[in-house]
Amino acid sequence: MAERVEQRLEDRIPELEQLERVGLFTHKEIRAVLRKASALEYKIQRRALRKEDFINYIQYEVNLLELIKKRRARIGYSFKKDEIEHSILHRVHSLFNRATGKWKDDVQLWLSHVAFCKQWNAKHQLSKVFSTMLAIHSNKPALWIMAAKWEMETRLSSESARHLFLRALRFHPECSKLYQEYFRMELMHAEKQRKEKKEFEQAKMDLGEFNYSEEILNGEMARIVYRDASQKIKGVEFQLAVLSIAKLFDFTQDLQKEILETLQGRYADDPLTWDYMARRELELGSLQPTEHSTKQKKVSEMAQREERCCAVFDEAVGAVPTEDMWKCYITFCLERYNRKTNSEELKQKRLERTLSVFSKAHESNLLSEALYKQWLQLLLDSSLSGKAVEVAEAVTKHFSQSVETWQMRLRLLIQLKRDDVTQCFEEAIKHVKSKGTLPLWTLWVEWSEGTNSKEDTEALYQRSLHATTPAESVTMKEMYLDWTYRNSGYKKVKRLFTSLCENRPFSLDFFRKMIQIEKEQESGKMLHLREYYERALREFGSTNTDLWLDYIKEELSHPQGKPENCGSIHWRAMKMLQGDLVEDFVSKYTLLQTGHL
Repeated sequence: MAERVEQRLEDRIPELEQLERVGLFTHKEIRAVLRKASALEYKIQRRALRKEDFINYIQYEVNLLELIKKRRARIGYSFKKDEIEHSILHRVHSLFNRATGKWKDDVQLWLSHVAFCKQWNAKHQLSKVFSTMLAIHSNKPALWIMAAKWEMETRLSSESARHLFLRALRFHPECSKLYQEYFRMELMHAEKQRKEKKEFEQAKMDLGEFNYSEEILNGEMARIVYRDASQKIKGVEFQLAVLSIAKLFDFTQDLQKEILETLQGRYADDPLTWDYMARRELELGSLQPTEHSTKQKKVSEMAQREERCCAVFDEAVGAVPTEDMWKCYITFCLERYNRKTNSEELKQKRLERTLSVFSKAHESNLLSEALYKQWLQLLLDSSLSGKAVEVAEAVTKHFSQSVETWQMRLRLLIQLKRDDVTQCFEEAIKHVKSKGTLPLWTLWVEWSEGTNSKEDTEALYQRSLHATTPAESVTMKEMYLDWTYRNSGYKKVKRLFTSLCENRPFSLDFFRKMIQIEKEQESGKMLHLREYYERALREFGSTNTDLWLDYIKEELSHPQGKPENCGSIHWRAMKMLQGDLVEDFVSKYTLLQTGHL
């Protein structure tokens, strides 16, 4: 191993001598580089290789390259690159090759090599990296796309890119993304050829030696790709994706027409098809020149376009009366309503249209829970509280088992300070199953605290403890304890705590709250604190180290505390804590003894 390391270090000597000779590095820096390189070489020559050692070595060499680049710029020296940088680049490539050969499955390592090649413009090496990587990771379409894009955009080789896409499709014959990018590549190739031909014609050059096929210039290759993909990939999403790509090129009108016909022919019942056809009315209107139009005329044109969109949507919900179709229609209306406009008339028209669509969807019983929520918010923002109450009542009838819908209705009634809040709470509790009613009970008691008498609120708290599941009652106990202390004082909360302790389960915060209350009293007694700590430890002593430490700190710091009890508490903790918690407790207890905790 030592001989190999020495040989590699000797191979570095010519480049290091050049660095020192041309004044990029000092003799001291050269020695430092050698020391670091020696340490890194020994790590990658061991029998048990570690990926991190290779990554660290590569990172060091990359940093060295960056430093040389900055030093060259500073002193204005640009010679001897073959003797210096080329040698380091070769070494980095060798390191990457060894690492990717050892850890072939690490895609990130391959991508790091690709990024390095791109950064240092190593095109020949990058071609090799892509070739090896794709042979190993042929199951990842994204890597094929990356390689093909590089061939097309950097090496300007559409033939190589096409070859890669065809190879990729043999592995992934139903990959939508691959077909989309292949389709895009063929259109880019056609556009490139069209530009070349135009430039030759403008220069009045003879095109005899150049063969520009009219079919390729018009995107016929892309059409072939699209037709092949359409047979294998079903779904309107793919059709819309290729259509959006085709629209980026100004010579694809016929191709766009064919895609639209396929879209309308095969997927006439899909809401996304109707959504696209409706939104297309906006774009069709925007193609007309509007430079000399007045503001009023522009507003009028926009209103007409939106009306045409809505006419298509109206036809759509008649042809495809589904929840998804109404969702598309409402989403469009909300998008238009939320767009900024200086025209109050247009804003009002958009609001009326949106509310009307919401109402129609509601009448058809095809409105989702999430959209009901948006409808309510829109009504409140528009100061239509009466209608909002009606909608809230309707949504709770439609989704009577949903806690969220009842919360929406209850918050609305509370916000409007209605008289029927209690009645609505009762109705909600009756309809929703006991499991999951915690949000309703917390909302009810919070409202009652600010509205009803103490007696009514206390009765409500007592009722909630029996109505909720044991796991949910834990939260209600904490809230009940806190409310009682704020409203009835220490003596009452102490009695309540004793009463609540009769029924499990408890939370740690429940006990901590009581401990905090005791400590806030002027005559807080250690006797009571010990009782609360002991109760808490019975429940959580085996799983919580901080509770034991807080108990020990309390004995040490409280005026009535007994420091001699700390030993027995420590002994009990060691016996009671489970697994790794014992070690955690010992380390924290040591920090406590040394005054660092």
